Amino acid sequence: MEVTKEEITHLASLSNFSLGAEEITKLKADLENILRYISKLDELDVKGVEPTYQVFEMENVWRPDEIIAQDADREALLNLAKDSEDHQIKVPKVL
Repeated sequence: MEVTKEEITHLASLSNFSLGAEEITKLKADLENILRYISKLDELDVKGVEPTYQVFEMENVWRPDEIIAQDADREALLNLAKDSEDHQIKVPKVL
């Protein structure tokens, strides 16, 4: 499969990467080699082979929510914070 430089540039912009011309050429060759290698799977005879969706049995393990008493109370924890306001920990703005 042929990979175009435009496709590489588009993928780079989606990934927020800036690539130089040399990097684009190298990445183009690498992707073509990867796709050529993967395309060999099309040659396999898979008639009668059951699809594998999961290699081992998994299931969600749910537990009931329980409130467990803690040694520290709210006021003691608030006193550990540098700054608090209205019974909440005050932190610097991030944005």
